[in-house]
Amino acid sequence: MIKDIELEQFKADLLASARELKSGKVARSTIVEIPEVVSVRHNTGLSQSQFASLLGVSVRTLQGWEQGRITPSGAARTLITVATKHPEVLRELLAA
Repeated sequence: MIKDIELEQFKADLLASARELKSGKVARSTIVEIPEVVSVRHNTGLSQSQFASLLGVSVRTLQGWEQGRITPSGAARTLITVATKHPEVLRELLAA
């Protein structure tokens, strides 16, 4: 359980951070980049399962790419590039 003194310190820190943010004095900022494969899959309108199937990989592998834990191989990278430029191709393949 949080002690009263820890809670008060947390409140003070939070208030100080809010004041800094409001005044435009931000000590640091973090930009979280979404791996390209997430954007590509979203542009195709396909689910993870559908996209993984069309790329010939497991959903687990696709999730690894999307979370930035692993990088697609050369062949998969080429297919992702095709999907970037022509997302309709993957949708057509799925419909076939």
